[in-house]
Amino acid sequence: MTLEEKILDYMREVAYKPLKIEELAHELGIADKKEIKRFHKLLEEMEQAGKIIKTRYGRYGVPEKMNLVVGKLQGNQAGFGFVIPDNPDLPDVFIPASQMNGAMHNDHVVARLVKGGRGKSTEGEIIRILKRRSALLVGRYEAGKHFGFVVPDDQRIFQDIFIPKAEAKGLKNGMKVQVRITRWPEKRRNPEGVIAEILGYPGDRGVDTLSIVKKYELPEEFPPEVKKEARAYSRELSADDLEGRQDLRDLVTITIDGADAKDLDDAVSLQKNSRGNWELGVHIADVGHYVKEGSALDREAFRRGNSVYLVDRVIPMLPPELSNDLCSLNPGVDRLTQSVIMELDAQGNVLSYNFSASVVRSRERMTYDAVRAILEDKDAGLTKRYSSLVPMLEEMANLATALREKRMARGAIDFALPEVKITLDEDGKVSEIERRPRTIAESIIEEFMLVCNETVAEHFSRLELPFIYRIHERPDEEKMLQFRDFVHNLGFSLKGKPGKIHPHALQELLRTVAGRPEERVVNTLLLRAMKQAKYSTDDAPHFGLAARHYTHFTSPIRRYPDLVIHRLLREYQQGIPGQKRLARIAKYNSLAAEQASLTERIAMEAERESEDVKKIEYMENKIGQVFPAIISGVTSFGLFAELDNLVEGLIHVSSMDDDYYHYHEDKLALIGERTGKTYRIGKPVRVMVKRASKEDRQMDFVLVDTEND
Repeated sequence: MTLEEKILDYMREVAYKPLKIEELAHELGIADKKEIKRFHKLLEEMEQAGKIIKTRYGRYGVPEKMNLVVGKLQGNQAGFGFVIPDNPDLPDVFIPASQMNGAMHNDHVVARLVKGGRGKSTEGEIIRILKRRSALLVGRYEAGKHFGFVVPDDQRIFQDIFIPKAEAKGLKNGMKVQVRITRWPEKRRNPEGVIAEILGYPGDRGVDTLSIVKKYELPEEFPPEVKKEARAYSRELSADDLEGRQDLRDLVTITIDGADAKDLDDAVSLQKNSRGNWELGVHIADVGHYVKEGSALDREAFRRGNSVYLVDRVIPMLPPELSNDLCSLNPGVDRLTQSVIMELDAQGNVLSYNFSASVVRSRERMTYDAVRAILEDKDAGLTKRYSSLVPMLEEMANLATALREKRMARGAIDFALPEVKITLDEDGKVSEIERRPRTIAESIIEEFMLVCNETVAEHFSRLELPFIYRIHERPDEEKMLQFRDFVHNLGFSLKGKPGKIHPHALQELLRTVAGRPEERVVNTLLLRAMKQAKYSTDDAPHFGLAARHYTHFTSPIRRYPDLVIHRLLREYQQGIPGQKRLARIAKYNSLAAEQASLTERIAMEAERESEDVKKIEYMENKIGQVFPAIISGVTSFGLFAELDNLVEGLIHVSSMDDDYYHYHEDKLALIGERTGKTYRIGKPVRVMVKRASKEDRQMDFVLVDTEND
């Protein structure tokens, strides 16, 4: 047990009051001068992290015994906020606008509970700001007579940033800028700042994406030392590179990716053995061969955590010399890989497996579209062109089907949420938005990667060595209760108690709503009710996949945990390290898991916003046009409607002027007072595009032909 764990255990289990530092040291038996010095430093670090609280009288205690909650503040444009506790077992704490006390969205804060205890109506006030959010933010500059201010793009930051006149030289009204806060807000005073960078006008090419890059502080350039390391590697493999590797270059391997993918980090092979079982090979780019632990490349990959896929660009985790070349399994060239060869029976059960450092030579760079056309459309031209691969592709389809059926049988939740495909023209403008099809081609790769990840995770779980897992915790009971009430109001049932719902019950519900108007909203709200998957050093189950063991092994080009796992696989195969080395590995794994979970959330937000901006841009020249839509949400202030291309807009209740409409929460409907006209989720409607604003990320629709509804 570490000293930090001892301190926390004592404060939680033994201490009945906050203690002075001398008292705490005495109780823990710390007397040596060096130990005392280290003890003081540790307490200071724990206080800064919010793990313990130091009172104004110099006494230390744990937050939960002092009616305090420590967490991240999530702001709201109306001025109030919520503290999302560091302890995931605690409920969120509502902070009224009057009790924000100068805190901003994303600050790490301490809140005192003032109402509701720890129940549903927990309310509090900010009493301490442990760590400020980033000082950089993006917004629109507004010029005044004597000063200017920046209106943040992120509506969760409700304070405008005051800009002194002297700092506004060269700025024009309406420009997009990045601002650096120089004076943080106080209770009745807005923050002040200086302009860090002028991004351009909102309509200028690339400014919308650049604003997102700056808003989320995504890295734009690789440091010189990182570029130098990447360029130092030879384009040709040497005898040293191949030493000790299994030569799989004669094995028929292929990649299957999107047509525009450049980082091809996984290849697959499949054949039947003498026992009539499948031998599935999953061959992953051996990124760890190039990205050595502690190198400049490694430090930068750790910082980035993952690649970010915006609509018009990729911000890679690794320099293109690696991600698009040396570590990309391009056809016809030798590439270093880590291979997992699995023997599977007809039901998709893994009977045996083997790990090896290897070298492969991909036969073909197949695309999802081509594989789908061969397997589903029976395209004669493509079938002839790839005739030597067609039998293997057909077997891959059979195995993928068996693996999926096995996964569904154990209770895996398969969300039927369509993805959007956004196509840009040569000028970077959106030319088309459509649903991305989900076909057997995508299923092949998805199922093969899933079974590979599970096999790797189960192997290391049995070894009981330090490792990084991908876990998905059981949903909160309260959120599941709300979700159950919601689907009940739609006329569906959910079996089981909210705190103990089995994935099978959720899977059965999704099957029930499949193909019905309510399918999209039920899937969406269930996803929101679930906890977010994350990386962890604990071997906990993955609820959504109904998997006892799971990890991420298959994408080391774009995910840092996968890269760490590749290096662990190589190191552990050479022999179990000593205890000191294992302790260092465990500590680093914990840091990597925490960092990757954080950067993943940032990437998801940036990618979602990138799509939203392009959707709105696409609809800007469609003002006044009418489209068929489905009601996707009902609130007291209006309806949300979704078009066939997955663009969603708000129909504000004030625009529904043929009657007075009232929100009936129990029926999840807006109902006309005079006509009784009812609008529920799933109802088909026709809407006209009224407004599309990239500035406030708002799409407004109005209903048309309401007399026929």
